[in-house]
Amino acid sequence: MHLFDDPLFQMHAERALMLIARGGAEYGECATTAGHIRSGDRESWYRAWSATASRVAAAAEHSAERGHRVSAAGGFWRATTYNRMSYQPLFGSPVDPRLEAAFKRERECFSRYAALASRPVELVEVPFEGTTLPGCLCLPDDDRGVARPTLVGVNGYDSNIHEMYWAHALPAVRRGYACLLVDGPGQGRALVQQGLRMRPDWETVLRPVIDYATGRPEIDAGRIAVMGWSFGGYLAPRGVSGDDRVAALIADPGLYDPVDVLPLPPALRDQLPDIGPEALDEYLAPVADDPVMRWRLVQRALWVHGLDSLGAYVIEMDRYRLSGVAGRITCPTLVVANDDDPLSVQAELLLDGLGGPRTLVRFRAEDGARGHCQGWNRSLFDQRAFDWLDVTLRGGETS
Repeated sequence: MHLFDDPLFQMHAERALMLIARGGAEYGECATTAGHIRSGDRESWYRAWSATASRVAAAAEHSAERGHRVSAAGGFWRATTYNRMSYQPLFGSPVDPRLEAAFKRERECFSRYAALASRPVELVEVPFEGTTLPGCLCLPDDDRGVARPTLVGVNGYDSNIHEMYWAHALPAVRRGYACLLVDGPGQGRALVQQGLRMRPDWETVLRPVIDYATGRPEIDAGRIAVMGWSFGGYLAPRGVSGDDRVAALIADPGLYDPVDVLPLPPALRDQLPDIGPEALDEYLAPVADDPVMRWRLVQRALWVHGLDSLGAYVIEMDRYRLSGVAGRITCPTLVVANDDDPLSVQAELLLDGLGGPRTLVRFRAEDGARGHCQGWNRSLFDQRAFDWLDVTLRGGETS
C-alpha cells in the first residue's frame, strides 16, 4: 500500500496501514490524510494526521452520546492510531510540544476505547522504582474469578502499549488468554511524560511486572509467557534471564548482541567499549544524511537512551548483550527469524545460546509475512506463535 514517495513518510504510514485488518485504521482515512501532506514537510504531516484523528474522535463521541458503543469504540480505536501517527516524525530531544500534545490525545482516545471495548481492557499502573509504569490488562471476558494463562508484552524502541494492543492483546484474548502490556523505561509514557530512559538490565524492569501479574487473580501465576517484539526481542530475553517464574518466552525477532550488527569497521569495533565517542562520531556522521537512518538513530535512539552523539550510542549499545546471560533462560523459547527483517540476522545465535528447550520459526517471502515483525501478516505470525503457546502452556488445550 503505497501512499508516499518520501521513504520516511511511507515507513511511518505503514504503521497505520498495518492496523487495517484489526480495525485500528481505514485505508480511505489514511489515503485522504496523505493527500494533505507535502513531501518532507513534518508540520503538514502533523496537522493532517491530527485533523483526521480529531474528526474520527468527534464522530466516535457522537456515537457514544447516543449509546452506540460498538461504533464509538471503533472510532476511538482508529483515532488512537491517527494521533500516534501525527507525532512519529517528531521524535527527538528536547521533546517537541506537538508530540506531547498528540501523545496526550492518543492516551485519551485509547482510554475512551478501553471503556467501550467488547472485551475488558483495564488501564493499570505497575509499581517500579518509586514510580509506576503504564500498563493495560486485557481479558477475554468479564469473569474475573478465572485465573488464565497470560501473555506479557514487551515493547521495543518507538512503540507503546496502544500499538502493542493490536499486535499482542487482540490475538491473545481471542484465544482465551489474558494479556498484560507494559511500557518500560524508554517507551511510551515512561519516556514521553516521565523521562525514563532505556536501560540494558531489563530483568530489573520485568521483575516488578511479573510481581504485579502474579498478584492479579485473573492471571495464572504458573502459566505466564513473555513476548518481546522489535527491540523487545532483546529486552524480553534479557528480562526472562533473571526471572524463573516465566513459563515461556517468544523473541520476535531473536536478537543477541545487537551492537555486533552495526556497520562498524573491525578496527573500531575491536576497541569497544574503550574507544572515545568522537572517534566513532567521525565515522558515523554520514549516517545522518539519510532521512530514515537519521530518524532511527539521531532522533529516536539518542532520545530513547538520553545520549547526545552517535558515538556515545554505539558505546552504550555495547552494554546490550545476551551472550553472557542467554544460558540462564531455561523456559521453552520460540525464536522468530524473518528473511525480510534485517534485525533477525542473529536469531540463530540466540537460539544456540539458550539454556532450555528452543524452537526456531522462520518466515520467508513466499509466506506473505513481509515487514518488520511480520507487520504485513500478523495473522500468520499469530497462528504459529499462539499454536506454540497452546502446546507449551496448555498442553495442546485450546479455548
